[in-house]
Amino acid sequence: MDEKLTALRQTLGSMRRALVAFSGGVDSSFLLRVAVEELGAGAVALTTRSPTAAEDDEAMALALAETLGVRHLVIDANELEIPGYAANPVDRCYLCKGSLYDICRAEAKKLGITEIVDGVNLDDLGDYRPGLRAAEEQGVRHPLAEAGLTKAEIRALSRQIGLPTADKPSSPCLSSRFPYGTQITLDGLRQVAGAEHVLHRLGFPECRVRNHHPVARIEVPVGQLARLTEPAIRAELVQAFKALGFLYVTVDLQGFRSGSLNESLATVPATTPPNADPRAS
Repeated sequence: MDEKLTALRQTLGSMRRALVAFSGGVDSSFLLRVAVEELGAGAVALTTRSPTAAEDDEAMALALAETLGVRHLVIDANELEIPGYAANPVDRCYLCKGSLYDICRAEAKKLGITEIVDGVNLDDLGDYRPGLRAAEEQGVRHPLAEAGLTKAEIRALSRQIGLPTADKPSSPCLSSRFPYGTQITLDGLRQVAGAEHVLHRLGFPECRVRNHHPVARIEVPVGQLARLTEPAIRAELVQAFKALGFLYVTVDLQGFRSGSLNESLATVPATTPPNADPRAS
């Protein structure tokens, strides 16, 4: 890991100035911390405030940026306004990332910054991520992946330097809770955010609520399934989820797994832009 960290520092140090696409998650937080160490005031963070992002993630991003003393741009964005996005095609992430990088490029230009970097790690390159194509088109670099750093290594290094995000569960955008082809709405996003907030409050930090409206499909790690169905917790979940507008509340017996909605994709449909990365999101 030491050699990889050295490679990361050398990559960032060679940039002189860089704008970091910063979500407040494990990867971008670690990247920002190292960028600040290598570039000082030459590192600038950019976070978009969006209905597709959990409020807890934004709060953590704001707090960490303040702790690091980095210049932090917070830009309002609404992915639901991107043409085609709300229809939730399989290349939804391509549309989202394209918009994000447009924002990053515009802000970087104002500041005279040529390098834009994000928190993509080595593991991400083996997943279905149409957003990688948008990054390639916009010239966005992935220093963590370039250094060969995996998610587990980033967590370990984050733990060594005391980052509060070291053990933070992965938190992809709330739109990832909707089956492909299902319309994404503001109300639906609020349902998901509210339902997952209930699960967090009840002691399930790693969870997903898949919105198969009017059905909520809960995913928690297999080892926590028994606790999830304890009478008191089950009753509270049903009451809370119905108050949010779900008619039925179900539990996925396979347990939590990131990207479970990709299981419906036997192949990447033709709606994916030409040359899009053919791996999972």
